[in-house]
Amino acid sequence: MPTVTIIRTNAAYGFTATDADGQVIRMDTSPEGDGHQTGVRPMQTLLMALGGCSGIDVVSILQKQRQSLQMLEIQITGEREPEGLPALWKMIHMRFRMGGDLVTQKARHAVQLSVEKYCSVAETLRRAGCVITWEVDIREASVPEPTI
Repeated sequence: MPTVTIIRTNAAYGFTATDADGQVIRMDTSPEGDGHQTGVRPMQTLLMALGGCSGIDVVSILQKQRQSLQMLEIQITGEREPEGLPALWKMIHMRFRMGGDLVTQKARHAVQLSVEKYCSVAETLRRAGCVITWEVDIREASVPEPTI
């Protein structure tokens, strides 16, 4: 069973989360909530987890399809419920920017499989009522300038 340990690291709202392998994430709340910006806000870590989970899926799927993925950037934006506590993620949009020698249809299918089928973080958010949308932007592989 995975275990993480959360330790308060300052007199306000700073925390350090450490997993069983010693990997660390620092967390804090917003300055409006008396935080000191010493780490990521906990709800933003969910967006990061979504990107990491989906990114791993996409890389794996494209490798199995023998696609040459040279660059992957995932930009994630989200909107939370406007009132009340807890304020859950209501809508999330993921933009996958990819570069390499890729077949567009295969890249789009890899993202679709990840977000809609394989990514456990995406499914967890969906079950909490979040709507997740996505898009894919493929840039051609960079070709070196010829030397004269």
